[in-house]
Amino acid sequence: MQLSPSAHADTFCRDSLPPPVQWPELDFSLPGLNYPDRLNAADELLDATIAVYGADRRCLLTPTETWSYRDLAVRASQVARVLTDDLGLLPGNRVLLRGPNNPWLITCWFGILKAGGVAVTTMPMLRAGELATIGEIAQVRLALCDHRFTADLAAANVPDLRIISYGSGGENDLSALMKGNELGFWSVRTAADDVAIIAFTSGTTGRPKATMHFHRDLLAVADTFSKHVLRPLPDDLFAGTPPAAFTFGLGGLVLFPFRVGAASLLLEQASPAQLADHIAAHGVTVLSTAPTAYRAMLAAGKAEQLRGLRRPVSAGEHLPAGTWQEFYDSTGVKIIDGIGSTELLHIFIAAADDQIRAGSTGLAVPGYHAAVLDGEGKPVPDGEPGRLAVKGPTGCRYLSDDRQLSYVRDGWNLTGDTYVRDSDGYFWYQARSDDMIISGGYNIAGPEIEEVLLSHPDVAECGVVGAPNAARGQIVKAFVVLRDGVSGDDAKARELQDLVKQRIAPYKYPRAVEFVPGLPRTNTGKLQRFRLREQAAGTE
Repeated sequence: MQLSPSAHADTFCRDSLPPPVQWPELDFSLPGLNYPDRLNAADELLDATIAVYGADRRCLLTPTETWSYRDLAVRASQVARVLTDDLGLLPGNRVLLRGPNNPWLITCWFGILKAGGVAVTTMPMLRAGELATIGEIAQVRLALCDHRFTADLAAANVPDLRIISYGSGGENDLSALMKGNELGFWSVRTAADDVAIIAFTSGTTGRPKATMHFHRDLLAVADTFSKHVLRPLPDDLFAGTPPAAFTFGLGGLVLFPFRVGAASLLLEQASPAQLADHIAAHGVTVLSTAPTAYRAMLAAGKAEQLRGLRRPVSAGEHLPAGTWQEFYDSTGVKIIDGIGSTELLHIFIAAADDQIRAGSTGLAVPGYHAAVLDGEGKPVPDGEPGRLAVKGPTGCRYLSDDRQLSYVRDGWNLTGDTYVRDSDGYFWYQARSDDMIISGGYNIAGPEIEEVLLSHPDVAECGVVGAPNAARGQIVKAFVVLRDGVSGDDAKARELQDLVKQRIAPYKYPRAVEFVPGLPRTNTGKLQRFRLREQAAGTE
């Protein structure tokens, strides 16, 4: 594959791309995906949007303030000028971002892209050791950090890292450097295939993987899933729980609203009940969050506050049919389920409106192709489980990582999920490929059992994995969080086991049930099954 001439003076990202022979096949045949060779995503998402919709439109909201598109454009240009004139940023330099979802984080992100830099956005919850690893992999030498979260970043001891804080208003703060800087900024004319962001995703070995995404990729996910499935309107107000450091959050809070002139409500922190109240108070119409949050908002008695949602999106883990139906029955609103990955940037299988089939993830998003393959890379018949494989305008490009060879094979991105496709082209989630439980010769998918357990009124959360067993290879083990006031004893365990036996094939019931106070989850609410497997490893 021939790359365009880069605008990056610092060639680290180009040099760290996997060789083109290891890339997945890319498909830009969908109308609207033919981007010019020179492209800066910040200009397309901000300046081009202002040209169409006007600068006075609301852009970024918090519970206490509202920024217009003009406000953001002016400040992003000021940040870009500070980066280049005062801090010596060269196009291609990586800049680490650290802070919660607020307008200044988004301003810095746009400023980095306008200056031709590469944004490496991280969560404020990360600790020094994790930040040190990110700094090492991405080779960052400059960081823009919320003033409340500098301690761990300083403690990471990233070599030669210069930290500029923002949000404090102090004399060394970013805002102080921006004062008097009203000259504007001409964005660097980056190539469409210059790296714009590096997003980190967890690795099974414990070492994170750095995924590199081009300027055109940021537009492609907006021009596929968002345009054709989500179908946002300029007057929509977006909100969500994922941090902007996660590509799920970046799409739902920045890329999708900015592509159509809409606005985002940014919440630094909110419980499910508080989230529902913010949705009602501000008139949020598009929401991105995980299935657990939808369940928790209903459990908190907040169904009425959610009726104004127009396009709720669920991703991060499987959305059970029961959760979808309960939400629809309670609110009259249909959740758009979807599966995406950091490697492909955002959602590539989903369905909306009358195309939704509860329990199914949906259909391949326009612009993407999906298949279910066997271990040799050949398609399996419809109705049989196999490995989910995807290709489209975005795809996996790890930064100097041999795991590229296992994620991309024969042109396909292999997501690590086991799926079944039906005769109508709908994809039905079974399990993560390494989460499939094989017990006594039977293949058992943990999420199917979880859905049954979650239907019990005493079960607040649960996670199901395989536990080693000498006789059966593995047995099904359920980790169950009970609702407040309910005792977890042998009688309750038998009650749950009997429920599973009654609802699905008896061989799938959990032979071991452990009651726990909580489940290990990521910061976006995704269940960490690998940690449950570690806990179950000594179970017989």
